[in-house]
Amino acid sequence: MATAAPWPGAAVERGRRVELADIVRTHGAAYRQMHVLSRAQGRALRAIEVCRTAELGGHRAVCTACGAERITYNSCRNRHCPKCQRVATERWLTARQRDLLPIPYFHVVFTLPHALNPLAQSHPRLIYRLLFQAAATTLARFGRDPQHLGGDLGVTAILHTWGQSLTQHLHVHCVVTGGALAPDGSRWIPARAGFLFPVRALSTLFRGLFLAGLGRAVARGETHFTGGLADLAEPAAFAAWLARLRAQAWVVYCKPPFAGPTHVLAYLGRYTHRVAIANDRLVALEPGAVRFRWRDYADGNRVKIMTLTADEFLRRFLLHVVPNGFVRIRHFGLLANRTRAAKLARVRALLDQPSPPSAEAPESVRAVMLRVTGRDIDRCPVCVHGRLRCVALLPPARPRAHAPPPPGPGP
Repeated sequence: MATAAPWPGAAVERGRRVELADIVRTHGAAYRQMHVLSRAQGRALRAIEVCRTAELGGHRAVCTACGAERITYNSCRNRHCPKCQRVATERWLTARQRDLLPIPYFHVVFTLPHALNPLAQSHPRLIYRLLFQAAATTLARFGRDPQHLGGDLGVTAILHTWGQSLTQHLHVHCVVTGGALAPDGSRWIPARAGFLFPVRALSTLFRGLFLAGLGRAVARGETHFTGGLADLAEPAAFAAWLARLRAQAWVVYCKPPFAGPTHVLAYLGRYTHRVAIANDRLVALEPGAVRFRWRDYADGNRVKIMTLTADEFLRRFLLHVVPNGFVRIRHFGLLANRTRAAKLARVRALLDQPSPPSAEAPESVRAVMLRVTGRDIDRCPVCVHGRLRCVALLPPARPRAHAPPPPGPGP
């Protein structure tokens, strides 16, 4: 396995917890030289590597009371960086709070069989799109069926691609309204208490919709079977592969309704802007290896420590970098962007609920951090009395040289 010369200053300071950035700075260059990366993967590694370093620039602030100085470097804001999601999450939740209704909400999870993982690695945009479409269409059809509700549901769907050990586990988490708006808008149709739809029937329709969409994509020439999938280029082999997938039971899970709208927001806050692994799960960066905590659901949810080579750790992490521009949080039905305002207003009128207050300007970073953590990032950490005032902007430092990576495929 290739070894990497460490990033200057990449060694973790004694007493400081290891971060994903430390792993990337120590082993990222060697990984780039040994593997072909997509553009999105290359961007993610580079962003995490330079996040909150001099290469992104920053500012120098001085305390108004004691004169202490502090230099703060800019964050990368890449959606795969575990240090850059807090503010985005809080702003997103604030915006979504205006969409909540005083009704039950259900949590439905649609999962793809692991046999589709190799195809997702070579065609992530296609497989993720089909996953969203099949899940949303399944819920919409059941919602519109008069035997169930007979109206339009509201769905927020969130793509996750990982399991606890960083292996591929492709699924979408859906937060679904416990009721539907009648097609003519005349009434709100509530779901039965504690029950939304039968999961076996959901699973059957979901499987059929996904495989039908995949078959159409292959017929249109949207796929290129290479490597371990080369045999699927033969129509007979592809048809047999689809038949094996169709014979499997696909997992759809519907959890009981949330206790209330505030619990919906708490749930969404845990899932919306998550990355494959958070820094607080990392245990140690050792010579050539990474140790991290994971929860073994097959062993009574016990928390265990896994050790991977640095190369394998980065390979697994990069499996979960979504293509450039791909939207991994989507809204359907009542919550679809084009009709959300009008349909939610109609539902509130039917439920005799007041309209939410007008949207305000996004909170500043300081306001978000003060509200969430109770820490004022503008207060001087030395004297604790003065305010930190920016006195100079720091331009980005010259990047360190990298060996050119092999040319990569598109996102």
